[in-house]
Amino acid sequence: MSDFYEKSMDLHRRFRGKIEVRSKVPVITQDDLATAYSPGVAAPCQAIAADPSLARSLTIKGNTIAVVSDGSAVLGLGNIGPLAAIPVMEGKALLFKEFAGLDAFPICLDTQDTEEIIETVRRIAPVFGGINLEDISSPRCFEIEERLQDLGIPVFHDDQHGTAIVLLAALINACKVTDRNLEDLKIVVNGSGAAGVAIARMLRCINFDPNVCIPVKELIVCDSKGAVHRKRDNLNAIKQELLRYSNPHDREGSLKDVLKGADVFIGVSVGDLLDADDVRSMASDPIVLAMANPTPEIMPEEAFKGGAAIVGTGRSDFPNQVNNVVAFPGIFKGALDAQATAITPKMKLAAAYALADCVRNPSKDHIIPFSLNRNVVGKVAKAVREAWDAEQV
Repeated sequence: MSDFYEKSMDLHRRFRGKIEVRSKVPVITQDDLATAYSPGVAAPCQAIAADPSLARSLTIKGNTIAVVSDGSAVLGLGNIGPLAAIPVMEGKALLFKEFAGLDAFPICLDTQDTEEIIETVRRIAPVFGGINLEDISSPRCFEIEERLQDLGIPVFHDDQHGTAIVLLAALINACKVTDRNLEDLKIVVNGSGAAGVAIARMLRCINFDPNVCIPVKELIVCDSKGAVHRKRDNLNAIKQELLRYSNPHDREGSLKDVLKGADVFIGVSVGDLLDADDVRSMASDPIVLAMANPTPEIMPEEAFKGGAAIVGTGRSDFPNQVNNVVAFPGIFKGALDAQATAITPKMKLAAAYALADCVRNPSKDHIIPFSLNRNVVGKVAKAVREAWDAEQV
């Protein structure tokens, strides 16, 4: 790990960051200048003034994403602020370009006030085709995303939905390998932040519409105090909402208590929480998706020692890396290609199933596409675009 840290420091120092702005057109002659800028540029300006929808085809808007963060929940580093968040957001912009051909720019805001973030995004939105909210702490991230859905462009908090989409794709294929049905699963999710809540919604209730959800048999969400249940008096509004579609039998106790008999463990929390005995307490051939970074809730070797049939983590040095990079480029490309005004629940489900289908023959060590698989973006984008088009009929 330290070797990658040293290489990364050298890379960032040498290149002074990872992205740059380049001109698409030459400016060599006076005619070039007059066409690209004044006086010629008045023509597209007037056209857009008369028909604002032309901005998508005449400017960078149709292919450009703002990667917006306040630096309050960066990777596993926590609240490190906007300056320290730049390398991550810049990296996200790099991945948009590298995998989907989308132009993206890091927008790291020097505020962690909900109202100020919402207002700032509203004011910068005209130049962008989509907004990727990133690394904003819970529960503020939920309100920020929800209140920006009226911008007329896709606004998508990747820590929530990107994680949930990739997780569902992994789970679909893990069920194929272990001969299970999604509808029969008993699942425990540890972590009630942005990712945990989005996963719970994806697996049980997307927008409380039975036509766009995966109705797993039973779902229990845990936080640092144990199971989220109805007798607790310390639940915020988001956790109270969770109880509308989770923990139907109101089970109490610690993570280890409620994990007994579960088919699936999903971890989006902190490292080193479980051991082999905990996995042994689960149902036969359990599925363990321990995604805390850089240290999973349980290391793969320990999970297999406890009898796990399939293990996934968020790390690239183990099989089955459950990572957003295989999802978000294709999701945004599909949304922008469709000129969608939002990313809907049906688009999210379509993305998850398209991701799962990218693995033709799932196996114990291959339930999710590899992060560097260049074929994934096109398939996910196509599924997302078609899902949007179908909803407009």
